[in-house]
Amino acid sequence: MGNWRKRLLGGFVILLVLWLVSWAAARWLIVTASPDRGDVILLLSGSSSIYERTHYAAQLYFEHRAPKIVLTNDNQMGGWSASEERNPYYYEITSRELQKLGVPATDIDVIGTPVHSTADEASVMRQYCEGKNIHNVVIVTSAYHSRRALKVFRDAFPNAGVAIGIVAVPPGWQTPKPAIWWLSIRGWQLVGGEYVKFVRYEFRD
Repeated sequence: MGNWRKRLLGGFVILLVLWLVSWAAARWLIVTASPDRGDVILLLSGSSSIYERTHYAAQLYFEHRAPKIVLTNDNQMGGWSASEERNPYYYEITSRELQKLGVPATDIDVIGTPVHSTADEASVMRQYCEGKNIHNVVIVTSAYHSRRALKVFRDAFPNAGVAIGIVAVPPGWQTPKPAIWWLSIRGWQLVGGEYVKFVRYEFRD
């Protein structure tokens, strides 16, 4: 075999290995954990993936995974609304989108306390569960956020009598798929950034 063929084959093997590593790195971040049915569906905040999360939460609601959807308030505002003459908060946008999809307003709860991180969401949700006598929570979040979110929430609920499950939104709409995430800046922000956040959480003080 000529040198150029060996180099071509070697280059192909290297690219294949790198692709497999990148795919495995993305897949590792995606988890689903029981229970997948509960007293409430907790839809985590996330403006960059608001619609994929919202639509998936509505789907789970209509599959009777839980009778109520709970939203958190990340205190972030969306674009200008001409009809309201203001910038609505993302939790308001999410609530309206859920209602457009058919979820009754009476089955949507908003935890008004502003949150700035997944750990904050876990903290306010624990208070919500204690106040509402909730025993099973199904979390809905984006695929690459799911492993860290599950760990953060389970760490926040030790001996609380609350089972924490998680259902990751399948990537492909607002989140790139595991096979191609490395082809976009957004993919690097989501996958690469999630590893940074995961390490920071693990080694927090």
